[in-house]
Amino acid sequence: MDAPVLARSALSGRIPVSVVTGFLGSGKTTLVNKLLKRPEMNRVAVIVNELGEQAIDNDLVEVSSEQMMLLNNGCLCCVLRGDLQETMRDLFVKRRNGQIIDFDRLVIETTGLADPAPVMQTLMSDTMLQSQYRLDCVVTLVDAVNGLEQLKTLTEPVKQAALADRLVITKSDLVDERQIRALEVALNQLNPRAPIKRAVNGEIELLFLIDVALRSMQSRLEDVERWMGADQIDEPSRYGHDEHGHVHRHDTQVISFCLRFESAFTWASFSQCMEVLATLRGPDLFRVKGLVNVHGHKGPLIVQGVQHLFHPPIELERWPSDDHQTRLVFITRGISEATVAALFSAIASIAPTA
Repeated sequence: MDAPVLARSALSGRIPVSVVTGFLGSGKTTLVNKLLKRPEMNRVAVIVNELGEQAIDNDLVEVSSEQMMLLNNGCLCCVLRGDLQETMRDLFVKRRNGQIIDFDRLVIETTGLADPAPVMQTLMSDTMLQSQYRLDCVVTLVDAVNGLEQLKTLTEPVKQAALADRLVITKSDLVDERQIRALEVALNQLNPRAPIKRAVNGEIELLFLIDVALRSMQSRLEDVERWMGADQIDEPSRYGHDEHGHVHRHDTQVISFCLRFESAFTWASFSQCMEVLATLRGPDLFRVKGLVNVHGHKGPLIVQGVQHLFHPPIELERWPSDDHQTRLVFITRGISEATVAALFSAIASIAPTA
């Protein structure tokens, strides 16, 4: 893994990116259209895939280029016809040069069959994008009518839900409460750290979907817990766990767990653990995020990764609380908590001390 990024501006000043994903017919475009009608969202750029089931409301004021259209609410809609990295770079350059609106948020709407992991990895692997954009939130929409069956039979909805920071159940007005509750239980077992809300006709509380990621080097305890999902998992779940307190889906082998370590790591030993895990089981390492106590650093290092790619770690200026233990949240497929814990223990036992 890369060396820690210590610059004070590492989290601030970058454009937050929200990824809206969900299986075919889950209502992604309806949700985005409703969000764009809000006054607080009048300086947003939206990237949509041209294969989307329906288009963003295209009541245009001006066509900025072949692919970019200014919407009547002041937002910018950009049709993705090629490479996402190129599109994001083009948007930023045009923004900087005053050719398009000075947008303060980017929303990426994926296609229904898309795996959101490559979108997230794009923000982790492109140096230019890292300096201009930051991943704020992955929002996954799940259709209340078909979602439960889709989670049982299809791989795409499972991956989309497992990677989510926020889960939104749509079309809840079309089914009875028992079916919605069953879907909520399934989603919570799959990704217990992602809060769940229901949306009807795309209407949902805006604060649920934005400003999820850490935004400053002096983040408060509440911000860190919200980002890691600790505020969800540490409270008695509304949806239920198994008799051991674990949460998982046997049919997909997708599980979520949190590891804690009392002793501080050297950066070399921690990096080695993550590199071995990513090398051997990268495709099954859906997501990792957490705070790491590293010798020689005043504050914790923020780490997050998707499969084999990890974002350059960032050091917070201080610990958000008196708890200085390393804590790492994992969402994996077919990799047990005991296996990961054993790997860390084995490498720590032979690593040099600080």
